[in-house]
Amino acid sequence: MTVSPFDHPLLSSLLGDEEAARHFSVEAEIEAMLAFERALAEAEAESGVIAGDAAAAIVAALATFRPDTALLRAGVARDGVVLPELVRQMRAAVGQAHGDKLHFGATSQDVIDTGLVLRLKQVIDHLGLLLTENIVRLAGLEQDFGGRALTGMTRMQPAIPILVSDRIKAWRAPLERHRERLAQQSARLLVVQFGGAAGTLDKLGDKGPAVRKALAIALGLGDAPQWHSQRDGLADFAGWLSLLTASLGKFGQDIALMAQGGADIELSGGGGSSAMPHKQNPVKAEALVALARFNATQLSGMHQAIVHEQERSGAAWTLEWLLLPQMVVATAGSLRLAAELAGQIESLGH
Repeated sequence: MTVSPFDHPLLSSLLGDEEAARHFSVEAEIEAMLAFERALAEAEAESGVIAGDAAAAIVAALATFRPDTALLRAGVARDGVVLPELVRQMRAAVGQAHGDKLHFGATSQDVIDTGLVLRLKQVIDHLGLLLTENIVRLAGLEQDFGGRALTGMTRMQPAIPILVSDRIKAWRAPLERHRERLAQQSARLLVVQFGGAAGTLDKLGDKGPAVRKALAIALGLGDAPQWHSQRDGLADFAGWLSLLTASLGKFGQDIALMAQGGADIELSGGGGSSAMPHKQNPVKAEALVALARFNATQLSGMHQAIVHEQERSGAAWTLEWLLLPQMVVATAGSLRLAAELAGQIESLGH
């Protein structure tokens, strides 16, 4: 048994998405944090903060480093974050001669937040591909059935005749806007986090901005001032996730209502019933509605997590960890289900 439906051995087949979930595995998280530490060492050597041989020793040691995850687990229970124990293990791997130069000038939040952004960069590529697939599938349905007639429904009552294309446009147009929003958001979201103990890069003196810029370039991220207690970027992304799943939920709701009448749609591959063998339940459509409501509910928590006290909050930061991964996987699962549902539509209109 698992707590989250997104990694549940049974429910995840309906609600989850393996590719999105992979980026929130402990392996992916550790690899992203190691990438930060390697890039930081190289950036600091480039800027003259640490010696070149120290950076070389750090990069070489971390290339083959594998942490003791049992000790990491104990460290998180003790420290609230993984970095104190992870840094201890990494410094031991680097060796006494250069170990103190690893993680120099950085703080746990720099590593964890930048590691998250590195993984979100890959997640966004995945979501973008799934979103485009949905837009293409809906365009295909419009091409096949767009000229047919439908009864327009307003306030759940028959209104006037419309075309199938009119309804499909109401499904597709928001997705196209979400694709534009994602491109705009990515520039603000996919930036390095590097501020040191209290956001001032105090240990680096006047070389701090140069190190941060070099670090961002090495990681393929944008350069930006530290945002330790400024979480609007992540909340904005969560809002995008909720908007997208809401639009897909509207598509699912419409399909479920059309399937209820049966005259305007033909669907293949409906779900069966244990008590009524004749039924073909619109399972994917129902799941889209549920996932839309799930993300809308989680979004309020992400807005709560914007409230960081002073220069860093442990509580608000932890709340993000509880919410954002599930919202991402819910969105990927929703996109996957919507594309599959569109593929099951054999006829629309009359």
